[in-house]
Amino acid sequence: MHLALVIDDYLPKSTRVGAKMFHELACELNSMGYTITVITPDDKQKSKLSYDILDGINIWRFRNGKIKGANKISRALNETLLSFNAWSAIKNRINKNTFDAIIYYSPSIFFGSLIKKIKTRCNCKSYLVLRDLFPQWVIDSGMIRKNSLIAHYFRYFEKMSYQQADTIGLMSKKNIEAYKNSDRTNEIYNVSVLRNWAKLHPSYSKSHYRNKLKLENKIIYFYGGNIGHAQDMSNLMRLAKNMQSFEDAHFLFVGQGDEVELINSLAKQWKLKNFTFLPSVSQDEFRELLSEVDIGLFSLAKNHSTHNFPGKLLGYMVQSLPILGSVNTGNDLLPIVNNAHAGFIHINGEDDKLLLSAISLYKDVGLRYNIGKNSSALLLKEFDVKSAAKCILTSLGMYNESC
Repeated sequence: MHLALVIDDYLPKSTRVGAKMFHELACELNSMGYTITVITPDDKQKSKLSYDILDGINIWRFRNGKIKGANKISRALNETLLSFNAWSAIKNRINKNTFDAIIYYSPSIFFGSLIKKIKTRCNCKSYLVLRDLFPQWVIDSGMIRKNSLIAHYFRYFEKMSYQQADTIGLMSKKNIEAYKNSDRTNEIYNVSVLRNWAKLHPSYSKSHYRNKLKLENKIIYFYGGNIGHAQDMSNLMRLAKNMQSFEDAHFLFVGQGDEVELINSLAKQWKLKNFTFLPSVSQDEFRELLSEVDIGLFSLAKNHSTHNFPGKLLGYMVQSLPILGSVNTGNDLLPIVNNAHAGFIHINGEDDKLLLSAISLYKDVGLRYNIGKNSSALLLKEFDVKSAAKCILTSLGMYNESC
């Protein structure tokens, strides 16, 4: 059977967690006997459509304007054109027998029209992997007004995306509650819990980055991923500032996003000598980095009404790193991680508690080791890619097992 996977970013050209997760899902489905074709945009190719194969996965790349790293207006325009450009590129390659099901990923919210066209032509079901309740989080953060024209514009495409899904998979029960309690729509959709996932393939330290950055004997607090408004990076920068008196502690941030300028500005303003920023690196380099650090950091903005599970945590778990971070009130990530003794998670704004946890991990290598082992165990129990694949297939009527 042939499955279409649709996403706005994919390996090997992407360094983002979503692209990595979707490739791991594609490989797992392929190992189960399914033929996989990924449909994804490319802002650098000249041809309307190109073909590639990665780890046995077919990739159709359609030409589209730049999305990742573009300014907000350009990004909105280019994302709006995703479905149009994709269908224009692939429609002559699709007949009624091409695909047996579709799995699509959000963000982006702009694939609804494409999914509708593929479903109609192939008469197949679809599953939406919903990882980001956009535009709700930008409304929560005050970046756009709830009843503004742009909010209604985004809501229109959000609704269209949801309408095409036979099942929508959200990250947690709390996220389902937030989704159902929102005012995004009066329509009722079939929703279920689909955890984030990862494949357990730890890397082994070569100390390359420690040597390169002269951090050989440091305890490294590492943040890797999107550096944007949704993360509230000033929260982690305050932690770095409060840890300045601990001479062997060092904060290493790697990624890209809207708040890169902010974190570098704060580091300069506060004269932080325990902080280093690096731009995004390849997936292989990222895995090597993870193998050389001691503690995995994350942050979610406190004014969010949604309850995300950052994909970066899975990378930390694969490497058996203790997790340290902050979430918005009510986020069920807090009890999941804390009850498993896989890390220390606090409510964003509880700076004193976050600092005490950071100090505890700094002082006790045994604590770091034990919590790191629990972190890896939690991954195997709750976030295995095999479980995610079976859950999606069950919802599509292709696998006879509950999830």
